[in-house]
Amino acid sequence: MELFRIGFISFTLIDLLDISLVTYVFYQLYRIMRGTRASQMFIGLFLIFIVSFLVNAIGFKGMTWLLNSIAQVWVIAFVILFQPELRRLLIQLGQGRLIRRIFKLKATKIIDEICRAVVDLSQRKYGALIVIQRDMGLRAIMESGIKIQSEATAELIVSIFFPRTPLHDGAIVISGNIIEAARCILPLTQNPNIDPGLGTRHRAALGITEESDAAVIIVSEETGQISLAYHGEFIERGMTEAELSHHLEQIFERVRGVDQLKPEGYGRLGRRR
Repeated sequence: MELFRIGFISFTLIDLLDISLVTYVFYQLYRIMRGTRASQMFIGLFLIFIVSFLVNAIGFKGMTWLLNSIAQVWVIAFVILFQPELRRLLIQLGQGRLIRRIFKLKATKIIDEICRAVVDLSQRKYGALIVIQRDMGLRAIMESGIKIQSEATAELIVSIFFPRTPLHDGAIVISGNIIEAARCILPLTQNPNIDPGLGTRHRAALGITEESDAAVIIVSEETGQISLAYHGEFIERGMTEAELSHHLEQIFERVRGVDQLKPEGYGRLGRRR
């Protein structure tokens, strides 16, 4: 069904639907990448795509040949440049309601153990980084530390982060109800917009949550403050035991989607609203 015609160019209902779908895809990609380091690269690639369309429509043969030559490596370049964002997109697709119901985790016991440990660490002012693995594997992170593979208990977690033990420096990784490794090295966030007052532990927590779907609990050595990082942001800082338990239940059991876990009291990257 032809909607209108300009010269030799016709515009049909199929064209309208096609443009709408392409626009929706680009919008969703931009929404996922917004606020990340890849956002500017995404805008640049989008501009190249628009220029390629225009020069092809106008009939610039030289520019069309040049852009078509570049387009042959676009797919590889896209995967390399946007690897973290593509992983995040696939994770979100796998976190649909039906998938969450099939693979729903009941982790009340481990949540209680983690909360007891964190409160104890906070009272003692022992610095701690506790990484909670979700769907995405953290094998490289685990291999950077010391293998533990023991059931996670509050007593063991507190013992690991005791300042005089050789394992206290770094992070522990918990998968299910097992402490997989300790003294793990986490990547620091490279985002230039973070609060300059954040220490290394908080930067490391943001770094790993930018690259994976893990959640990270941070206990400040200076203040004993409890924080939770998830999806590249701080869900909350200065948390109570009840607040921590509430957020961990959401993360472990996946009762709600990612969008339900938004920072409360703090804006993006830890700056107070």
